[in-house]
Amino acid sequence: MPQIEIRPARPEDRDAVLAFCTQTWDWGDYIEYVWDEWLQDANGVLYVATIDGQPVSIAHLRMLTPTEAWLEGMRVDPNYRRQGLAAAIHSEMRAEARRRGAKVARLITESTNFNSIRLLEHALMRQVGAYAPFKAMPFTTPSKRQYGLESPTLATDDDLNDIIDYLNVSSIFPATGGLYYEGFTAYSITREMLETKIAAGEVYLLRRWDRLDGLAIAQPRSGHQGKHLFIGYIDGTTESISLIAYALRGKLTALNLDTVHANVPDLIMVRDAFVGAEYEWDGKIYYTYERELE
Repeated sequence: MPQIEIRPARPEDRDAVLAFCTQTWDWGDYIEYVWDEWLQDANGVLYVATIDGQPVSIAHLRMLTPTEAWLEGMRVDPNYRRQGLAAAIHSEMRAEARRRGAKVARLITESTNFNSIRLLEHALMRQVGAYAPFKAMPFTTPSKRQYGLESPTLATDDDLNDIIDYLNVSSIFPATGGLYYEGFTAYSITREMLETKIAAGEVYLLRRWDRLDGLAIAQPRSGHQGKHLFIGYIDGTTESISLIAYALRGKLTALNLDTVHANVPDLIMVRDAFVGAEYEWDGKIYYTYERELE
């Protein structure tokens, strides 16, 4: 019988791991770009599963907060699939997350990754949200839309309670699992998180008819997608969401950013709002799963 071991990764595992990650997608994989960061992550563990000493699977555990764990980068050598490696390494990550004090573990998978979904459901994880990735370029000509008093403005500390009250009665907030996205990572939206985002100038509010009618959390980011504005959460009526999304496109030049990206809640009304704001969608859907760790 082959000897299976799950352990923290070592620097010398790199070449063997990258060798079985070369064809994860048509364009390759991102593991080589995050290997050193994950290997040295003081707030997490990069795990390797080996068979007879040969690395054949990896995954990364990251503590986002003292109580939230994020699971990512699960890969299995195609020559060693269907041997329970993914389930074993997944179980070890959850156990380590508990030891570190996590109350919940989450991850993202594409809606068409049926093998991953079966694994997650077998591990008693539940889907808590779904999103569609949209993006848009800055305006090539001055916008013809006139917002007037309906233009979104940056939130201040005085708006915090209004925002919380708005989210508490929102139909979109529970449909997203109450999560905000930073790229392919999701965080719980809490009072403390909102305070931080407001202080950073990353919360936009749209007031109409003397009341809060929509909001977005968006931050400048840079990476392989270039310098862009990332909308990690948006809420409101279809019209308000469209107004906010359109207005944020208009801010790109002033912010010295190239594009705007958004993880849009997978709800028809929200997707339609972004289409109305002239954003593009590649048709992909991603699911967010979580499991409470008690």
